[in-house]
Amino acid sequence: MTRIVTRPVSEKLVWSLEQSGLHPLLARIYAARGVAAKGDLDYGLAGLLPPKALKGAEDAAALLADALEAEARILIVADYDCDGATACAVAVRGLRSLGGTVDYLVPNRFTLGYGLSPEIVDLAAERNPDLLVTVDNGIASIAGVERARELGIATLITDHHLPGETLPEAEVIVNPNQPDCAFPSKNLAGVGVMFYVLLALRAELRNRGFFVDRPEPNFGNLLDLVALGTVADVVKLDRNNRILVAQGLARMRQGKLCAGIRALFSAAGRELNRLSAFDLGFVVGPRLNAAGRLSDMSLGIECLITDDPGRALNIAQELDKLNRERREIEAGMQEQALERLAELEAGGLEGEGNAIPAALALFDADWHQGVVGILASRIKDRIHRPVFAFARGENGEIKGSGRSIPGFHLRDALDLVSKRAPGLLVKFGGHAMAAGATIPEERFDEFRDQFARVADEWLTEAELTRTLETDGGLDSGFFNLDVARLLEGEVWGQGFPPPLFQDEFVVEQRRVLKEKHLKLTLRKGNTRLEAIRFNSTDDAGDHIRAAYRLTVNEYNGISSPQLVIEYAEGA
Repeated sequence: MTRIVTRPVSEKLVWSLEQSGLHPLLARIYAARGVAAKGDLDYGLAGLLPPKALKGAEDAAALLADALEAEARILIVADYDCDGATACAVAVRGLRSLGGTVDYLVPNRFTLGYGLSPEIVDLAAERNPDLLVTVDNGIASIAGVERARELGIATLITDHHLPGETLPEAEVIVNPNQPDCAFPSKNLAGVGVMFYVLLALRAELRNRGFFVDRPEPNFGNLLDLVALGTVADVVKLDRNNRILVAQGLARMRQGKLCAGIRALFSAAGRELNRLSAFDLGFVVGPRLNAAGRLSDMSLGIECLITDDPGRALNIAQELDKLNRERREIEAGMQEQALERLAELEAGGLEGEGNAIPAALALFDADWHQGVVGILASRIKDRIHRPVFAFARGENGEIKGSGRSIPGFHLRDALDLVSKRAPGLLVKFGGHAMAAGATIPEERFDEFRDQFARVADEWLTEAELTRTLETDGGLDSGFFNLDVARLLEGEVWGQGFPPPLFQDEFVVEQRRVLKEKHLKLTLRKGNTRLEAIRFNSTDDAGDHIRAAYRLTVNEYNGISSPQLVIEYAEGA
């Protein structure tokens, strides 16, 4: 069941934003998102929160400055998703620009798993590092940090994931979500944390006179990577993150971007001068993530750290190929999962009745470990329930990835399951909206039942009803290319959603594209509009109420406004 509602908005605030010079439509949209003054939309770098406000950043700067001055060997330990890859590239590029001896290591998700484990430390030790720097991981790596200490290797943890009750005994920890950190933005991605550490390091080196006889690096050149990782990790775009993303996008549109991101856009056939945050999240991000899902994220990191355009393009084309392969694997898994859903709805799966449970766990021995996270996300979007999808791992274990809905904190739910069923969760971690878990294969049914039980207790009927928040109707005068481009040019994302409108339309024409998309010609009053509903051929009738986005459609070199239908029902 889906409800379409209109976001509340203060007309007084709308008027105030209009008087400050904002476009009337933008004034309404921003007022509904809590923007109180035009200054809140000033995305200049001067508005960034200072690095000294981030707990541990200055201590990390001192540790890294000492390492640089001692010509120590620094090894970055990365994560195998887009945030981890961009954070690694930021660390490598930033530290090398300061003369550091820097290399990186990224775990293979299928054999070594996530984070700074003792096994990763032993592998890292073969390179004789003096200092290990984690990016986008490490906050839960108690045993790994202890192993590094045994080997005489110092550790610097940079992470943004939620910490457990005990922190690792690293030399320094930088994480806005660690206890007693007063940093106002708790939403930095892993790449944002590493970028802040570099800013603090530059300030520390400046105080030491490091740049007396050498130029200071311009870390603004890293903002393309910061923007990409921030958007791809779907962290909340508070003002601080919007500044990072806006600055990165502005540089990319001006052609100021690393060879790897340029090559990834080229492989995807996208133009740089009009790219948006959407392109980072749905064009570049998936191609990088494909390396970590199906192969080795070292491929993605190499793409981001090389300055050779030819090599970057070769890698980007390989990543594009992997992404196509990932899509094919995902399509097969999704078809199987939807069959399970149909059985559930028909009451044919172990007599569970004719309703899908409040939370769903799925497992298939033939599913791909690297793709279960995407599968969980797709099914979650379809049924509006927390979903975990598992694939077979090693040693009798299965590895799962979960995605959640508002009102259900996934990591907290796993924590409760672990307390109620000791030994069920071999390991787990994550955020409110995304998490991972490893369990014994023979206990999958127990996990499925415990997971659903927690959801039954926590989620209300209203929370189990999908709610689409819209910005109301759109005046016919705004259905044009200029307004579509105006909206695309702004910074939207998680926690600061792109404009979504609702209206009633008459359906004049319909046809199915590629057997999975519904192309429509709609009419509102005297205005005729082209629209498309991706990945759905559901026909809601000749008179519909629709929630939609106003976008720019590029076809054969011609640009035109187009409505992208998110949901439609008979009116």
